[in-house]
Order: sequence, then structure tokens, then C-alpha cells
Amino acid sequence: MSLPIDLTGRTALVTGSTAGIGRAVATTLAQAGAAVVLNGRTTSRVEEAVTAVRAAAGTDAVSGVAADVGTAEGVAALTDAVPDVDILVNNAGAFQQVPFAEIDDEEWQQVWELNVMSGIRLARHHVPRMVARGWGRVLFVSSESALHIPAEMVHYGVSKTAQLAVARGIAESYPASGVTVNSILPGPTDSEGVGQMLDSMAERDGTPRDAVEAEFFRTARPSSLIQRFATPEEVANLAAYLASDLASATTGAAMRVDGGVVRAVA
Repeated sequence: MSLPIDLTGRTALVTGSTAGIGRAVATTLAQAGAAVVLNGRTTSRVEEAVTAVRAAAGTDAVSGVAADVGTAEGVAALTDAVPDVDILVNNAGAFQQVPFAEIDDEEWQQVWELNVMSGIRLARHHVPRMVARGWGRVLFVSSESALHIPAEMVHYGVSKTAQLAVARGIAESYPASGVTVNSILPGPTDSEGVGQMLDSMAERDGTPRDAVEAEFFRTARPSSLIQRFATPEEVANLAAYLASDLASATTGAAMRVDGGVVRAVA
């Protein structure tokens, strides 16, 4: 029996969607029939992504809004431009490898504002409106780093753990509402940011990139069962399922698409 994901008639907003996982999620939702709004910080990046997603999804029902959701003002601009959505994907985020003792207050605050507060502010606007309509989907794109805090970027791990608590708390706040709220925990994924990090490490060490990748899984993520980076599209497949009617009984959950990195049975 085929169970196609059909999002026809739904409107989706995906933050941080000019590249990587966010763009892949936006493309997959558009392919499933949703009208999709992309978001990024600069007009040029957003316009380029809109063109690419339209071409990949074969639809013109793709638009974009340039707004920095790492600020309250940017979120306000985005909600003014797009006041109502059926599907909210809080994907915008940033990471940087910094030793714990070198992460100053400003950097902690920047990561918190973008990785955590952007989703809180957007959900605070959209969830009550979804509840009033009797249907909605909210996804927080977290990370396996929420469960395995990386010593090389503690602030990032802390922000990703916070997202799990926020998502669960929102789900608890609106039971039997027709609105589901879930988190997605990708593992190592071949996104734009990860690619730049690997290229930088390869250049720094004078090592081929494929050797850097192999060393990454040997030392940094040895528990990976697939021993490779997932593709953004593999993460997007889970997002599309959770955004659909097929996942109507899944809420308050943290769903892993981590290649088996997290060594747990649940």
C-alpha cells in the first residue's frame, strides 16, 4: 500500500533555508505540494534559493523573505510578512568550534538568540494561530549534539538540548489541539556549513578532504553505524513525514536521523 505524503493546500515556512538541510526540507515540502516560504538573512541568498527550489520542485509556489531571525526585530519582520502558516520548520542555526574557556558572553548570547530564541519567538506567534484553525505542524531541527554535547562547541550542544525542551513544552501546552510539535535530531550531515568546516580542516592540515572525513568518523563520531555523512535530503524526508497527516499521532517527540550515532535503544 502506498502512502504518499500530500501537503497540497498547506503553507510552510522554513527558516535558514537558503542552503543545506533547510533548503532540502523546503524542496521536499514543495515537491509534496506545499506552498513554501524560504528564509535567510540576505536578499541575494534568498532570491537564489527561491529560484533553485522552484526548479528542483517543479513549482512556482515558492517565495522568500530576507530577515535575520537571530534577532527579535528580524522575527517580527518575518511574521509581519508571513503571518499565517500551517507548517513551521525552525531550522535556522549556527555552530562554530570554540574551546569552552574561549566562548565569551557575546558568543553565548548570539548562539542562544539564533538557535533557541528564533524558534521560541516564531512558535509563540504561529502556534496559537494553528490551534485556532485546528491543524498545524511545528518542527525544531535540533541535533544529535543535543544528547552528546560536543566538547569542541559546548554552546551549540546546549542550544540544541534546549530546543528539545522547548518543543516538548509547547507540545504539552496544546494537547488535543490538532497541532503537533516535534524535534528532529540529524547526525553528521553533508550541509554547507559542515562542508566549509571540513574544507578548512583539510586546508589547515594539508590533508585530502576524504581523509579528513574518514578521520572524523574514526575519532569524532566512531559510533556512527552508517560511517558517512547523511545527505540533507535524507533529513528532509523525515521532516516531510512529520509535517504530514501521516504523523498525526506523533507529537512531543525527538526523532533521530543520526545514522545511529546515538548509542541508545530509545
